[in-house]
Amino acid sequence: MTAATMTDRSTLDLAGTPRVPFGRLARVEVRKMADTRAGLWLMIVTAALLAVTAILTLVITLANDVDLTFGDVVQIMTVPLSLLLPVFAIMTVTSEWSQRTGLVTFTLEPHRLRSILAKLTAVIGLALATIVVALAVGAAAYAVYAAMADTSSWKLDGSVAAWTLVSQILFFLMAFGFALVFLNTPAAIAVYYVIALLLPIMVYGPVVALVSWGPDVVPWIDLNTAIAPFGSAGTEIVGEDYAHVVVTSAIWVLAPIVAGLIRVRRAEIK
Repeated sequence: MTAATMTDRSTLDLAGTPRVPFGRLARVEVRKMADTRAGLWLMIVTAALLAVTAILTLVITLANDVDLTFGDVVQIMTVPLSLLLPVFAIMTVTSEWSQRTGLVTFTLEPHRLRSILAKLTAVIGLALATIVVALAVGAAAYAVYAAMADTSSWKLDGSVAAWTLVSQILFFLMAFGFALVFLNTPAAIAVYYVIALLLPIMVYGPVVALVSWGPDVVPWIDLNTAIAPFGSAGTEIVGEDYAHVVVTSAIWVLAPIVAGLIRVRRAEIK
């Protein structure tokens, strides 16, 4: 009696299967930002905060006869958008590990860096969208202001608007970089808000005010301080100001992203 042997084994050849289009990957990452309860409530809270900011701006300025330009209102409207929405940049990365969805994500797209690039594209798109929202809400708020105030100016300084956009993108990328480094939502959020909000107020501010070398050193290590001169129309910008932005961006944006990409490539997916 001879044992039956299988001489014809069927194989599944995937060599000719095309990659998932990058545009589809980016659209999926955008949709994943709002498809969770956390994402939905974050958007709702941000919208409420934006509305409160617009109302308070109108009430305070009209009650005290403060002159505002359209550019001033747009800059004010970017503040609530930049407070909470960078959390999306963090969760789009950390959710793959904290929510244990990475196995599915990196199975459907085995090239991890390609998936991360899609997430980065979604984050930059969100940062650009915040400026569009700030312009729209700012225009509505300023229309009310112009109708009730004695004077109004719809002037929007192009360079200030451009640097507002640049600073918004940089802070979103900073949050994205910390997410790549920690791969943990609470840790990344805590570190981001300490670096972006608390250090400038609790450490750098007193150093600039009380230490003689503070004004010379802090712009080289704090992104907020480095970008500040570009946010005011009429401020004289010199080459050193651009150098401050480049150096602080390298410290707080580029270095975390590079280190995070290395970690993501080596991280174990469970």
